[in-house]
Amino acid sequence: MEYQEEDYLMLSGIQHFSFCRRQWALIHIEQQWEENVRTLEGKFMHDNAHNPNFREKRKDILLVRAMKVFSRTLGVSGECDVVEFHRAEEGITLQGYEGMYYVVPVEYKRGAPKSYDADELQLTAQAVCLEEMLLTSIEKGFLFYGETRHRAEVFFSDEMRGKVKDIFEEMHSYYKRAYTPKVKMKASCKQCSLYNLCMPQLCKEMSADKYVEEMIREELS
Repeated sequence: MEYQEEDYLMLSGIQHFSFCRRQWALIHIEQQWEENVRTLEGKFMHDNAHNPNFREKRKDILLVRAMKVFSRTLGVSGECDVVEFHRAEEGITLQGYEGMYYVVPVEYKRGAPKSYDADELQLTAQAVCLEEMLLTSIEKGFLFYGETRHRAEVFFSDEMRGKVKDIFEEMHSYYKRAYTPKVKMKASCKQCSLYNLCMPQLCKEMSADKYVEEMIREELS
């Protein structure tokens, strides 16, 4: 199956979706957003990485920032923070440059490695886009974390590629139905920038009217 361009979702949304399906729907379907310290710090780091006019040649490596990518099979579009083209004996040709190159996507993150695979999924999705666009295969990429100042190597396994495909199919299904799912309240909810908009308490087995009554009772007590 191939998607039409008008049906493309934001590639970066896979990170929101894997963290919380409700968060993704609030942002990408209902168009709601609030900044907090974490999102502002992340935006600052990405602004530094996303300079589309910046290209740098370091010996046998060409660095390209803010490279626009898309995938017809996943139905997504977005940008890669940095794509490195390493000169090699085999690979792809690049206009204006001699030799052959293999491709390495690099994604920049504000904090430290996560306990779940949202970052790896996003990077794998970028690799799938690059493979389709450049007609090549990509073995691995890197996640650079601002807190640890360390690059984490990510291999694009068949299992991870399959998971990315399944997740985007689910995202397309939600988007087509304009469906915002409910979630169970968890500890990470209070760290979410959308906590006040999401009101995860309403996702419990409680009616909206009862929730408002309890809030009023707390204010008066």
